[in-house]
Amino acid sequence: MLVPRKCTLCPRQCLADRTKEPGYCLGGETMRIASVFAHQGEERCLSGTRGSGTIFFSGCNLRCVFCQNHDLRDAIAGEPMSVDDLVFICLRLAAHGVHNLNMVTPTHYRPWIQAAMAEVRQRGVTLPLVWNTSGYETLESIQALKDDVHIWLYDLKFYSPDLAQQLAQAPDYFEVAFAGLKLACEMSGPPVLDAQGIMQTGVIVRMLVLPGHSDDSIRLLEAMAQELPRDGFFINLMDQYFPPSGAVLPKELRTRLEISEFKKVVQAARDLGFGEDFLL
Repeated sequence: MLVPRKCTLCPRQCLADRTKEPGYCLGGETMRIASVFAHQGEERCLSGTRGSGTIFFSGCNLRCVFCQNHDLRDAIAGEPMSVDDLVFICLRLAAHGVHNLNMVTPTHYRPWIQAAMAEVRQRGVTLPLVWNTSGYETLESIQALKDDVHIWLYDLKFYSPDLAQQLAQAPDYFEVAFAGLKLACEMSGPPVLDAQGIMQTGVIVRMLVLPGHSDDSIRLLEAMAQELPRDGFFINLMDQYFPPSGAVLPKELRTRLEISEFKKVVQAARDLGFGEDFLL
């Protein structure tokens, strides 16, 4: 039985009977997939020349108020899909020649995805599996994915509990996400690239710098410098924040990120020893 009757797939532990009602994530008893394509806009070590085979799932267990993909977050996009449908999608992407299979906001559908990937592997597809996550994962879920996931594309969003509560109703975000990141780094080991520079295993930490909150991003960098293995991950500092239309946002998030704020975070990363070998 793949459908949780008391859902504990994520740290929300909402205990929803998803055979009858959606969970906090808005995921129900059937996967919903919003889009599938060979993505050229991911990190270069993932997209390469043939694209990353991205599968965007609708719904999200974090549901940040500033979400850049709020139509996906709110589960209003996409079509219901079975495990067999997901197997077909993965086989089609593999035939297209993508460098990897990239599951985007997958946490609330982990059992379905793992069932599909078991069949995909039996069909002879050996592409790396990317787990493209908000970082709000349980340790049990990360451990359960040990034999399935090759690359963790791991958001690290908030250091401050107050900020995490204000923007995602998750005051425990840093505690939970950082513990999961440590485990992902431990399981994956240092990043491994093939001869063409395409990532095969490892961890990429994504950090979207938010307007007015560069200091929070720097605290995240400090935590990584102090507690994570120095050769254990890449960092992608991102400056592409924009205010999503229709969202109710605090004042500082109603504008684009100032370049000076982003440069401040980049300089802090370098001062902490995260040079070109770390920053994508």
